[in-house]
Order: sequence, then C-alpha cells, then structure tokens
Amino acid sequence: MNRINRLIIGAGVAGSLLTGGVIGATIAGPLGVSAATSSSAAATAASPAAGSGTFVPNENATHEAGESAAREAQENAGQVPTVP
Repeated sequence: MNRINRLIIGAGVAGSLLTGGVIGATIAGPLGVSAATSSSAAATAASPAAGSGTFVPNENATHEAGESAAREAQENAGQVPTVP
C-alpha cells in the first residue's frame, strides 16, 4: 500500500468517525439533558446535598406515617437509621 492510499483511507476513517460523532451527539444530546434536569420534588426534598457527609432525615408526612418509633429516634439523633 503506498503513501497516497494510506492518506485517502485515513481521511475516510477520520471523516466517518467525525460524522458519526456529530450524528450521535445530535440524537443523544437532548436525551441526556432532559434526563439530567427532570426530577420530582419529593426526590429533591428528601436527598441531602451531594457530598455533605451528614444525614438528613426524610420528614415527609407520608414517610413519617409508616415509620417506627425506634427509627424516628435514630433520625432525630442524626444517625442513619438501622431499623425499619
């Protein structure tokens, strides 16, 4: 294979990779953005700040109704609950 053939094949491979990347980003780009930004209010309210290292209890009324006294005591003490 001579040098010109290698250059032509290399340019074709590079062009196809570039075209495939652009098409993939066009198709998958909006899907990734919508998945990252859509969240429910309940999930946001119940989760602590990322990397804070502190336990934040779920004080939602629906969650509290099905909770045992031992679990509530652990949450009030700032501990990660170990009982249901």
